[in-house]
Parts: sequence; structure tokens; C-alpha cells
Amino acid sequence: MNNLLVRDIKYLDEQYRLGEGIISDDAFKQLQKLFIPVNPKSDYFNPKNKYILLPKLAKGNYREFLGSLLPKTRLSIQPKIDGCAIAIRYTNGNFKKAITKKGFDVSSKIKQIKNVPDCIPIKRDFQIRGELYATNQFARISQRITREYLNDKKGIGESLSFCCFQILNGRINQYETLNYLKKCGFSTPESYFTNHTSEIQIYKKNWLERKIFAKYPTNGIVIKINSRKLRLLRETSLSQNNEWQYAIEK
Repeated sequence: MNNLLVRDIKYLDEQYRLGEGIISDDAFKQLQKLFIPVNPKSDYFNPKNKYILLPKLAKGNYREFLGSLLPKTRLSIQPKIDGCAIAIRYTNGNFKKAITKKGFDVSSKIKQIKNVPDCIPIKRDFQIRGELYATNQFARISQRITREYLNDKKGIGESLSFCCFQILNGRINQYETLNYLKKCGFSTPESYFTNHTSEIQIYKKNWLERKIFAKYPTNGIVIKINSRKLRLLRETSLSQNNEWQYAIEK
């Protein structure tokens, strides 16, 4: 059954790229329900998955990434904050556990960060991802400070902040994700949206000139496909162009 579902996803992906979608949103949701149980997303908080790491951002030739997109694909532009990647799990609305990108438990340290909620209005398993960073610092210094804090058992994170930008087990698009996270009490990144890939160069220039994202310690910007459906299609594609988010650095 796995091979058949992968084949179907690949075929739908190809048709979608050609602008000849042959599946409705409702039908896609049904296929999604079938696909997820046989090809589940990694549970980053499962102690049995000791070697599961949080996904890395693709970087390099971002123009090739942009060229692989359909015309007028809606993109979000966010800061690439330099600190430490953190994932947090909430159960029945309560803070349960926090881990680093390598899976190390840093719950006691993250609970001290002022803008990380102890409770959220979500009564189910809720897994989010973001970046812990030092405020009012340059990128490399921010990364050093956050690492030292996480490694120091007695450290206090008064000068640290958490920026949340992803629901790991969510099924909504980027725009809805950011709004949903805000309603849950999380700080989210300054974000822009565009349907024109030609504007990405303008956003990069504005970032380099500190016209945008200046309040964060950044080492780049991140462009993300807004559509949840297109993201899933790319993630499961067997083709070379299967990235849905890309980092642009200097």
C-alpha cells in the first residue's frame, strides 16, 4: 500500500505543477488521511526516536527553488533568527516538554523564558517549533548566549526570547499558523507575504539594509510556501524539487 500511495502523491504533484490539478480539496484531504498513517511524521518527542532531528532548512541556490514554483505561488518571508532551535510540546493545554534540534531535553530552561506560555487554550497534543535567541545582540553572539544558557544548569534566561513560527503537527497554511500561534499566546516573527517571486530580491535587499527584521539577530531570511496542500505535495514528491522552505543568506 505504501508504494501505491507514494505513486499517487507523485502523480498528483506532477499534475499540480503543470497547472492541471485533477483532485478536489475534499478528495485531497481524504488521501491525506490515508497517507499519514502509513507514512507518519516523526514524533520528535518520542524517547524511542533518539536519532530523529528537527528538520533543517534548505539553503544554497534559492533561485533554483523559486524557479521550481508555480506562477503566483504565495510565499511568506520571515527572518532567519540566529539562536537555538527549540520544539515544545503541550498536552491538555499544559507545557509538557521542550527539546533542542538534536532531541536534548531542555524543559526546565525553556520554562524560565518569559514569553513561553505555561498554558495554552488547546486541549490536545500540540507541538510547536521556534527559535530561542538573545535580544539586542548580533547573530553570532545570540547563538553563543543561548547555547551557554541551555548548557548552564544555573543560568537565568532574562535576556532571552522565544519566537514561534511552526506547528509541527498542524495542517494549516503559513498565514493561518502565525495567527493561530498568536491567539495561543506565542510571539511570532515579523512576516511578509507575496505572490511574486521577483520581489524576493527586494526583501533580501531590505533585510541587508536593516529596513526589515532589524529587531532580531538574523543571518538571513526564510521564504516559505504558504499553501499547506502544496507543501505536503512537495514533501512527498520523489522529484528533485521537494523543498517547501528555503533560507537566503548573505
